[in-house]
Amino acid sequence: MGIGQCFIMAIKSISSSKMRSFLTMLGIIIGVAAVILIMSLGNGMQVYINDMFAELGTTTITVTITGRGSTRTISVDEMYDFYEENSDVYSYMSPVVNVMMGQVRTSIDTENYSPSITGVSEEYLDAKKYELESGRNITYIDIKENSKVCVAGAFYDYLYDGGAVGNYLRINGDKYTIIGTVEEQDDRTDENGADNFVYVPYSTASRYLARNATINSYTFIAKTEDDIDNCVQLLENRMYETFQNTDLYTVFSNSIILDVMSDMVGIIVNVLSGIAAVSLVVGGIGIMNIMLVSVTERTREIGIRKALGAKGSHIRVQFVIEAGLTSAIGGVIGIILGVLMAGVASSLISEDFTAVPTAQAILLAFGISVGIGVLFGYLPANKAAKLNPIEALRHE
Repeated sequence: MGIGQCFIMAIKSISSSKMRSFLTMLGIIIGVAAVILIMSLGNGMQVYINDMFAELGTTTITVTITGRGSTRTISVDEMYDFYEENSDVYSYMSPVVNVMMGQVRTSIDTENYSPSITGVSEEYLDAKKYELESGRNITYIDIKENSKVCVAGAFYDYLYDGGAVGNYLRINGDKYTIIGTVEEQDDRTDENGADNFVYVPYSTASRYLARNATINSYTFIAKTEDDIDNCVQLLENRMYETFQNTDLYTVFSNSIILDVMSDMVGIIVNVLSGIAAVSLVVGGIGIMNIMLVSVTERTREIGIRKALGAKGSHIRVQFVIEAGLTSAIGGVIGIILGVLMAGVASSLISEDFTAVPTAQAILLAFGISVGIGVLFGYLPANKAAKLNPIEALRHE
């Protein structure tokens, strides 16, 4: 008896008792759908994280100097010397002064705004890949002379109805001339959005807004992602050369954070997929039980076929194919259900989030479902193959 004939007989057997076959497949359907959904959500989360860090810049490296209790320090000029010595691996560098408390008021109203205020160099916009919408960028002269000028986000161009350049902002009571505005990043009308920021020369921020605070934060941009590890190591070596204590500074890159988060997402997805896969095992046990019942019900049929010359291997193959086909059909239904559930989950979670079913996840779930069917179907098939034809013919 050929394989094709075995498949035909398996299909007839499954279709002859549709409800029982469906209930047999149910564990496989649920397990496969759950695995597809979980892996789709995990893949969607990975894509979402990658997109988020792509906006931040995966080649960004941040150096923060704490220096608590130490008389050692490193100046801005020394950091620029280091940057120029290693310009083959770094594309940009900027000192950064984060102003913790800052109130901003425009010249056209009395309302106070609370933007993110940052002291930066003339290279910071390039490092952030921001484009100017109007005006000019901060220059070396602005930094050298501690000029009270600023580059504002698109939110302030919106407040000034497109005429922000040349007007001014009062930052903590002091007047800062707006010399440029940045192109819209998110929604310029949203006060709490990504366009509500103000950049001032880092020297000005350090002197006037941070009360003569020492500049202790720097942003470096590696030329390529392949240079990141080398760039981090160079900075680690330079910092240790000055401070001789790793507790007095930190050097980290967005790519390191991305790798850590990706690993965490991978672990969570694997654990949840393993839990979901338990239902596949339960489905396999269900298939084995039904196949054992089927062997008992069809004992006389097996005896007749053996009496007509069918070998034990033929009987075994038939029942294995029947079990594998049952789980394969359940797997296909589970895949369709899982893909539909992933689409529903995407619409419920966020507009920016998409649960992406991958071909790898679909093939893996389908392969496991078929494998479980064949594995758990082998015992009943082997039992059927070993039946004594004479005793089988006597079976009522």
